[in-house]
Amino acid sequence: MKRVVTILVLTLVLLPATGFAQTRRRSTAKTPPRPSLAQQRAAEIQRDGATRVADQIKILTKFIYLLGGVAKGLESVDDAARRNQASPAAIDQAEKSKAVVRNSIRNVRDGLDQLESYIRATPELQRYYIKIAGVAAGAANAEQQAAANQFDKAGRTLLDVVGRLTDALQEM
Repeated sequence: MKRVVTILVLTLVLLPATGFAQTRRRSTAKTPPRPSLAQQRAAEIQRDGATRVADQIKILTKFIYLLGGVAKGLESVDDAARRNQASPAAIDQAEKSKAVVRNSIRNVRDGLDQLESYIRATPELQRYYIKIAGVAAGAANAEQQAAANQFDKAGRTLLDVVGRLTDALQEM
């Protein structure tokens, strides 16, 4: 028995100590690969496109907000004019306001048309064109409605345009 114990003690002493030690594998933190120049450029173009869409949304929402108050005033002047209760100065001012609103809607349509053209012509943004296509046509409908003195309806049409732009921005 002494012999067995001696062999066991010798075996334990002769075994390397590292066999019993706790080991931990160390790995260096891998840095993600840097995007290529082309990828950086594509991301920059996509940010620019998203910024342009966001700018159009801001312009449209501010315009629609202001249009709401103007449309109510124009409708009340038109109602008073039909009842022969409006002064010629009020009617004249309402006609000037209508012209300003129509011109503003035309400018909005031009801006949306430029946005559509930019997205269609930019290869990095063409996949979003499906969502953007037709927003200028929506503004053209609003322009026709304003020409027919349907300012409230024109505002609602522009709200649909804002919805389409927002959907496109979400995907960008």
